[in-house]
Amino acid sequence: MTDSRENLLAGALAARAPLFDSRHEMAFRLFNGFTEGWPALSVDLYAKTLVLHNYAETAEEGPAAVAAATQFYLTHLPWISAVLLKSHHASDPKMRNGVLLAGDSLARKVREHGVWYAVDLQLNRDASLYLDTRNLRAWILRNLGGLRVLNTFAYTGSLGVAAQAAGASRVVHLDLNRGFLNQAKTSYTLNGFPIHKTDFQSGDFWPQVTRMIRAGELFDCVLLDPPFFAATSKGVVDMEKNYARLINKVRPLIADGGRLVAVNNALFVSGADYWRSLESLCTDGYLTIEELIPVAEDFTGDDATRVAAGVTDPAPFNHSTKIAVLRVRRKAGSAGGPPAVN
Repeated sequence: MTDSRENLLAGALAARAPLFDSRHEMAFRLFNGFTEGWPALSVDLYAKTLVLHNYAETAEEGPAAVAAATQFYLTHLPWISAVLLKSHHASDPKMRNGVLLAGDSLARKVREHGVWYAVDLQLNRDASLYLDTRNLRAWILRNLGGLRVLNTFAYTGSLGVAAQAAGASRVVHLDLNRGFLNQAKTSYTLNGFPIHKTDFQSGDFWPQVTRMIRAGELFDCVLLDPPFFAATSKGVVDMEKNYARLINKVRPLIADGGRLVAVNNALFVSGADYWRSLESLCTDGYLTIEELIPVAEDFTGDDATRVAAGVTDPAPFNHSTKIAVLRVRRKAGSAGGPPAVN
């Protein structure tokens, strides 16, 4: 590894010093190569497991980057017990999901803001817990106590787990994949939360939300963090083209004065474009943009480590993971509010 690249890793490591805990139960991004000067590499830490993300376009660059980074972190963080490599451009799904380079036991749980989250680091190309939404989970812990919460596109349930930890009166997780919801249940068990099977609903977003609307269900907060793209026989999720449709679909489920947390992580949707789409939805007077939740600096890089901008300008957000909190108003005397879009 060249001295310049070692300096990049060292500078990023120093900037993350406040994020470490003495028990090594934390999870955060150690290095974001896209903004911190080495686009072929990003590095995450899940408890004592190092996760290397190899984004190299050429076979020549990848192994050298991985070997150099592995040696650097094992030298500076000798307590690391396992190293997992995810090769994002590999044709083999197993390589994309992760191959163990060192150690024999991957982390199975991490603790964030005092809450335990179960992780399965080889579940997908990601690592089953999205670290760029850490500030959103902190917001949930501060704001959703005593409220009714619907966690759509729940995946492994981390946002709903945070809501349960906040003391929400009810949290419903909705996801197409039952296996992902089982991971959410494991997080519940880690925290000693009671598990009610009816609150973990496996099914397609479109008919499930329609069913809830027809049943007259209402929530004080709906969490909307969909995948970039997904298609079933019931409907299509496309973060670049039809995100507004998703928002309109869930609006009838939100009680008067409630909130909608809308996350758009489409890399090629600029912050300005997303902002305009939200403003357009607010023209009817029944939605208001209340606040934006920034992504933490371990993903953006701080002033000392950031050397490159993203693919698109995220402003007024600070990262391509764009998080907005919308306040919802319902029509007076109406049981349904704005109509759902099918």
